[in-house]
Amino acid sequence: MTKRNPTAGPQDSFRSKAGKIVYWIATVWLSLGMLSTGIIQLLKTEEEVNMITRLGYPVYLLTIIGVWKILGVVAVLIPKFPLVKEWAYAGFFIAMSGAVLSHLLNGDETKHIFGPTLLIILTVASWYFRPADRKVPALPAGRILVNQ
Repeated sequence: MTKRNPTAGPQDSFRSKAGKIVYWIATVWLSLGMLSTGIIQLLKTEEEVNMITRLGYPVYLLTIIGVWKILGVVAVLIPKFPLVKEWAYAGFFIAMSGAVLSHLLNGDETKHIFGPTLLIILTVASWYFRPADRKVPALPAGRILVNQ
């Protein structure tokens, strides 16, 4: 049972519903993108092998990235484990921003950064609009952890 804010009006309800819709659309597309590219990387298709070597990376990196993408999708989609979700989102962002930078620094055509850029946008949208039960709980006010 969800707790409702007694002062929340119809506009708040609309924002809440719209946020959930945006979250699930972004999360489904993010998951499909990461899952499909992760599988392709694990299959080590000729196109992927050529691309990764052209960028200057070893071929075994395809296996590492592919496995982590698939595990990240599982983490983002399953209920609970909010801290694991945070790490998955961070991993997606780091991997895709690294892909964009690698293509740019390699002098690749702009078309090569479209996919990773779209996945960055979907990562940020999914992370931003995620429901409260999928977020790491905040520390109570006044409970800042500081080494003394």
